[in-house]
Amino acid sequence: METIETGTDQVLCTLEEGVATLTLNRPEARNALSDTLTPALRKMIKQLGEDDQVGALIITGAGKAFCAGGDVKGMAQGPKKERTLEEAAEDLKVRQRTLTGALMALRIPTIAALPGPAAGAGLALALACDMRIAARSAFVTAGYARVALSGDYGINWLLTRLVGTAKARELMFTADKIDAPTCERLGLVNQVVEDEVLQESAATLARRLAAGPRQALASMKDNLDQALTSDFLTALDHEADLLVRLARTEDHREATRAFVEKRPPRFGSHNKS
Repeated sequence: METIETGTDQVLCTLEEGVATLTLNRPEARNALSDTLTPALRKMIKQLGEDDQVGALIITGAGKAFCAGGDVKGMAQGPKKERTLEEAAEDLKVRQRTLTGALMALRIPTIAALPGPAAGAGLALALACDMRIAARSAFVTAGYARVALSGDYGINWLLTRLVGTAKARELMFTADKIDAPTCERLGLVNQVVEDEVLQESAATLARRLAAGPRQALASMKDNLDQALTSDFLTALDHEADLLVRLARTEDHREATRAFVEKRPPRFGSHNKS
């Protein structure tokens, strides 16, 4: 296992078998975002997305929480410096685009492993991943109504597409805590596992994806992203353009040879486009 320097002990990073793991490491604050943690997280998402060694990414939290979201104590103290509304909004737009926006833009599979609560912007971070695995003791909450805010980091968009508009409004308006089994039923998480096997379950899935045909997985992400916004005929054309390109790759040739020879495919260094 390789340890990758992040610039702070508030975000830890390792790389093993093509799987990068980012661990939010403020367990004493339930891994809440901070002026140190969040910039490091932004930097690492960008860095790992550009690293050919990385075939899948896990984001998790140290201790018994995933991420408690923003620092409410800091909010109570008011803005750290005086800015106009326009300046504050532009700053937040940049911060959002370089965090959950950048995470959504990664063309590798991403998995959030929730050892405990994911709240507010922490929930948005988890929802911006492709898949989520939760420990049985975990729960999620939108949380914004409790601090009289409307939501950021894409949570309204993400919730609506995952659970539908009526349930998204309920979760945002009430800020109720939703336990892990209910999250699985609603489609907020893909799988619930016992607490003690959470990290290994996430790593097993990530290793499987990292060993897969990376160009094809990236194109699947393109297709699935477009499915959220395009009409059916546009989606058909987009699928055709990507598939004919993939049909000429070494990954496809290796996969078909392996199928005929009844063996697992062996994707090599050509794996990432």
